[in-house]
Amino acid sequence: MRIGELSKATGVSSRALRYYEQQGLLRSERRPNGYREYAPESAEVVAFVQDMFHAGLSSDVIRDILPCAGDEHPRGDCAELLTRVRQIRDELVRQEHRIAERRRRLDAYLAYGYGARQLPAHAGAVR
Repeated sequence: MRIGELSKATGVSSRALRYYEQQGLLRSERRPNGYREYAPESAEVVAFVQDMFHAGLSSDVIRDILPCAGDEHPRGDCAELLTRVRQIRDELVRQEHRIAERRRRLDAYLAYGYGARQLPAHAGAVR
């Protein structure tokens, strides 16, 4: 399929697809007329890449884990790459906990009352 067809099938812009190619995340073959030709499974690859970008992975990490996620023979150690992805996931969990704590503090402030003249004793503690 050509780039416009892949773009339509995936909802990803042609510009983004070309970027994915530049980053080594997607492959195409050039036809004699210069058009890019993508394999039918390219739509699945694009969906995977999008999922990983939305999960916060960089193109470098995605490029490394693609062979482990597909039918290709991996170039590297997939167990090591999975460890790397787990570390990224664990950092996201830590960030979620920090954000939840911040939200709880704001909720407590709002529950106490905006513009109150006196704060509870524990509210002024610096953390």
